[in-house]
Amino acid sequence: MEDISLSIIALALGLGLGAPHLLGVWYPEKTAEALKKFPRSNFWGYLLMSLGTIWFIYNVRQESIADFAAMKKYMLAAFAVVGFGACFFLKDFLAVRGLAVVLLLLAKLTLDAARWHPSQWTVVIQVLAYVWVIIGMWLTISPWRLRDWIQWYTRDLQRMKILSAMKVVGGLVIATLGFTVYR
Repeated sequence: MEDISLSIIALALGLGLGAPHLLGVWYPEKTAEALKKFPRSNFWGYLLMSLGTIWFIYNVRQESIADFAAMKKYMLAAFAVVGFGACFFLKDFLAVRGLAVVLLLLAKLTLDAARWHPSQWTVVIQVLAYVWVIIGMWLTISPWRLRDWIQWYTRDLQRMKILSAMKVVGGLVIATLGFTVYR
């Protein structure tokens, strides 16, 4: 994944983050209903935790850490057991925990791609990545907070529409940076 350019990442992030929030603008009631189900969703939990586990194992396999070379295959097996084991033994807020893992890995990918880019505009995507790190750690420690945030977010449909519209604009800004500045 090291060869993915910052431009491609920004385009994917901008569209991937902005497009789903169009549903919050156009269909706030249905979106609110779906968001409220997310924290305890087994489907999203299995999907996100599996994605996070596979992605994390891939990252560890790519690392060339000489100090751990002899133990690498055992570490990979242990990480797989922990990641997939969480799907069976840690079902409470599994979707939130999986989201936290994916956010942390997405932040790593984004920061790695932005590290050597010459533009000063990389600070935009770097700040976003560090926000993901903070949110990922926060959700790992207290996953029920996402449920509380979703309840606040969806309590007033007008607020939800406005915040969703702001997120769509933010996604378009990131996609535009990817299409122009990060090339």
